[in-house]
Amino acid sequence: MKKVVFVASSGGHLTEILKLESLYNNYDYLLVTEQTDLTIALKDKYNVEFLKYGPNKNIFKYIYTILYNIYKCIKIVKRFRPETVVSTGAQIGGIMCFICKLMKAKVVYIESIAKIESLSITGRNVYYFADKFYVQWENLAKKYKKCEYLGRLI
Repeated sequence: MKKVVFVASSGGHLTEILKLESLYNNYDYLLVTEQTDLTIALKDKYNVEFLKYGPNKNIFKYIYTILYNIYKCIKIVKRFRPETVVSTGAQIGGIMCFICKLMKAKVVYIESIAKIESLSITGRNVYYFADKFYVQWENLAKKYKKCEYLGRLI
């Protein structure tokens, strides 16, 4: 069975990736998100790995969290060996997409529904190496030639 990592930061990005839940059982999947008080309950329902939540209020803590999450993403990818990564962003989604691409996995990125006029920072970075790049607004697909209009997840 094909191995797929579904990855998103906590909050709205996670809500969007969970809308793809009907796909999970088609694959040997792993859900990757940030560990928060709200996401910890996901372990009872999904095959999930947690990364550190990293608010950017304290720059030193933020840098430590990013470095830790890069290290943990590398460990997850080396252990799980996904063939594909699907992400809705944000920061940890971009990190995981980049690491998976280095490990020769296919990258599928779905831009957040909140991005109506332009791509997110993570989207702009992943855009250049994604194998498939989907947007949830038709005008974005017209604006960026690599984007495909997906429709709304939520």
